[in-house]
Amino acid sequence: MQTTPRLEAAINKLYIAFHNNKLNPECCKQCAVGNILDQMDSWKHLSDHHGATALNYVGKVHQNLERKFNGYSPLELLQIEATFLKSCGYKLPLHYKNEKPTNPTDKDILFKGLSEVIKLLCDLDKIDNVMDYTKLFEFKNDKSKVELHLFS
Repeated sequence: MQTTPRLEAAINKLYIAFHNNKLNPECCKQCAVGNILDQMDSWKHLSDHHGATALNYVGKVHQNLERKFNGYSPLELLQIEATFLKSCGYKLPLHYKNEKPTNPTDKDILFKGLSEVIKLLCDLDKIDNVMDYTKLFEFKNDKSKVELHLFS
């Protein structure tokens, strides 16, 4: 499957963060966007609240100037973060009074969040979801439609 360089880089960074326990939805440097942007938290100045999808003045200026951050526009970054937080069980925007998971760094919770983020990243690049395994089980005339190559 052909992917874009920004998608490839984002998935690689999220994969590493997930397996190195460097993924934390409540930390602007270790959340989905924080990891995509190399553990930088400057992206948090694009909106007024963590998890909000509305750009503030600074975000609108960057969006109107068509600035990209590791290939993503400010609006795309906010969508990515909101998707991650929502899929991890947070009520948005992130606030200490709002609903949140009891253990936000639980691997199952983080995996759900990452799965939705990767789906969104693929949608943004107009390609099929790289995590969609359903095609592996499609068949025609009792034969698989997809040839699976396994490493020995």
